[in-house]
Amino acid sequence: MSAVGRYRVERVAGGVRTQVADEVAVEEPLEIRIAGCPPWLTMRTPGDDIDLALGWLVSEGAITTADEVLSAQERSGGEGLDRATSVEVTLRPGIEAPLARAYAASSSCGVCGSDTNLDVLSRCTWPLNDVTTTVDAATLLGFPEQLRAAQRGFGRTGGLHAAALFVASTGERLHVREDVGRHNAVDKVIGWALRAGRLPGFDLVLQVSSRASFELVQKAATAGIPILSSVSAPTSMAIELARATNLTLACFVRGTTFNLYSGSARIAGAP
Repeated sequence: MSAVGRYRVERVAGGVRTQVADEVAVEEPLEIRIAGCPPWLTMRTPGDDIDLALGWLVSEGAITTADEVLSAQERSGGEGLDRATSVEVTLRPGIEAPLARAYAASSSCGVCGSDTNLDVLSRCTWPLNDVTTTVDAATLLGFPEQLRAAQRGFGRTGGLHAAALFVASTGERLHVREDVGRHNAVDKVIGWALRAGRLPGFDLVLQVSSRASFELVQKAATAGIPILSSVSAPTSMAIELARATNLTLACFVRGTTFNLYSGSARIAGAP
């Protein structure tokens, strides 16, 4: 299913109206269904839905390896506004589903306000306290441009967030995903990393095209990724959680400058 849709619209320029075709980001519902857990509903851009489901399970602290998942299958839904696709996940016996709560998320919000620092710390299978990974400042400054160059959907629609995983020591770009929801984009790359055997991501940097929210810090920390880089601002709760988990949080990473809110020892050299 395409991440981009086409609509006939009226464009007004200089007082003149013309009929044009406009490309827009697709947003549709997805249900993640796991036995023993209430269905989780999110609005997302179709594509890589299994990775989205697996990344979400990592973020919730339910799984740490792909072997803990017996199966993950996509199911198609209806048509139009009633269309809903689901991913049905079967966990291995003994693997507990995420804690029951009212899972419902918009594409922009994640499960906002449902967690505390203590909740996240309890789910961090791979603590970051002793992770000594470093990334050169000049290398870090190059990540946003690399991410932007890979955002094909954003280039066509202007309406998609993106997340990418980079190797801290070499600057190699491993994987990029786009989605209308910044949380979903992060879950998609974490789900890929799970299947690729790259978790914990102690040697990785997570680069995002959005602001750094509490939930994005949570997802990086639970995936064992020690460095989160954002082109925009952090929130107060993101800063507090980054400091509590000893995650390096770099924001306003643009041009030749950035701000470090925690974990500055992992940034080597100067811009």
